[in-house]
Amino acid sequence: MHTILPFLLAMIAAIVLLNMWAVKLKIAYPILLVVGGLMISLIPGLPVVKIDPDLIFFIFLPPLLFAAAWSISFKEMKKWWRIIGSFAFLVVFFTALSVALFTSYLIPGFTIALGFLLGGIVSPPDAVSTGAIMNFVKIPKSTSAILEGESLLNDASSLIIFRFALVAVGTGQFIWQQAAVSFLWMVLGGAGIGLALAWIFVQAHKRLPTDPPSDIALTLIEPYVMYWVAEQVHSSGVMAVVCGGLYMSARRLIFLNSASRIRGFSVWESFVFILNGVVFFIIGLELPEIVDGLRSKGIPLTTAIGYGVMVTVILVVARIISSYTAMVATLIFRPSVAPRAATNKRRWMMPLMLGWTGMRGVVSLAAALAIPVTLENGADFPYRNLILFITFIVILLTLIVQGLTLPYLIKRMHFFDELFNDEDEELTRQKMKRGLKQHVYEVLKSKYENELQGHAGIEKILKQWEERAKAADDSGMNEKTKVVFVQLLESQREYLAELNKDVSISEEIIRQQLYQIDLEEERLKII
Repeated sequence: MHTILPFLLAMIAAIVLLNMWAVKLKIAYPILLVVGGLMISLIPGLPVVKIDPDLIFFIFLPPLLFAAAWSISFKEMKKWWRIIGSFAFLVVFFTALSVALFTSYLIPGFTIALGFLLGGIVSPPDAVSTGAIMNFVKIPKSTSAILEGESLLNDASSLIIFRFALVAVGTGQFIWQQAAVSFLWMVLGGAGIGLALAWIFVQAHKRLPTDPPSDIALTLIEPYVMYWVAEQVHSSGVMAVVCGGLYMSARRLIFLNSASRIRGFSVWESFVFILNGVVFFIIGLELPEIVDGLRSKGIPLTTAIGYGVMVTVILVVARIISSYTAMVATLIFRPSVAPRAATNKRRWMMPLMLGWTGMRGVVSLAAALAIPVTLENGADFPYRNLILFITFIVILLTLIVQGLTLPYLIKRMHFFDELFNDEDEELTRQKMKRGLKQHVYEVLKSKYENELQGHAGIEKILKQWEERAKAADDSGMNEKTKVVFVQLLESQREYLAELNKDVSISEEIIRQQLYQIDLEEERLKII
């Protein structure tokens, strides 16, 4: 313990430093993390860090999926549910099938079940990697929501494939009828369990006398409870966390107060950042052992690297084919929602760019590490080290090659400039603020003008409320005025919640304004 603890602390410090370096270089931090994990594995004398494969999913996936569900725009997901659903389920299955067919044919001794296992591991693009890379390019919010929604839901579909393939490898058989029933139970049962538990958690937050520390502590354990309960009844823990997280995210204004939302945002941001970094470093630390395992099985390192490159090419080609198929299907069946572009050439190049966005990351790593070391009969799990090594190569190549070139290509070729007809952000923000000012004025005039006419604090709110955060004199803010002020802030939240139903307004802008209102309420408490 005295050896591991300083090493873990040094690992977290290295993650922070690499993130700082990534900001300075203006590249996505997952790229440096995966390279850093590779470099650190070359340092001699490092302690061996091992995690039970059965605990990999349970430790890392629930909070990462829960955080992703809270950050995504559910309104945008509903708007683009067709393309998100097709990429999250159909494209994942097509990708896994492509990997299974090619690897079972090209890798000696590699069965179709092992191919599906590998395909389930490497098929889902990573939400964290995609989001980090998209920070360096300007794309429509709806495009970002499509990519994030796909990355959120395809984790569930790919891990279901992974689970079925794992059973097939262990038992040597696969019964389609049983698999179909199990698939429905995993999806529907997982979603139902997640929603039911999320409702219970929302009621607990509302009815119990919680404070910000206890609210945050509860949100940290809730995704683990959702995942664990769903897995105990053999449904999908991933679906439970995703659906439960989306339900709670849509109701955050109901069961969390302003202090819990503000502090929880910072806690979760740091927690998820550390989890992502630790996963990348763990695979880096295990890389020498994986390479030794390959050599013990008589697989040359160059051959394994070649397999990794081959699988990466299959993934990219399968995603590009799927993107063009989706484009053709949209033009045939739903031409009104087809992406618009300045020229036909640019329109037909858009699927190519969408196909280039499939960076792999933490979920693939966690799935690969979760492969058991031995089968139930005690025999070594076949090709485990090769699957781990191929997964690492896929992540490394997609992050470095696609991750570094994607921002340049988008800026250079202007592919996404006309993809969606989003309202200009600044214009939307100004329109929203004007609406808020008018709303506050009408509330004050209708509810408080007669009761508190001539009161210095109310007049100040009425005339200069938008400048209140900068006001130097708060002497007029007595307890009665504070009550009015809090009610006005709550009224603004209700106004923004209603405004968010407008599909033309970005939910991110709404959330930014809600965060400002939370900050204002917290400022009011210390006056």
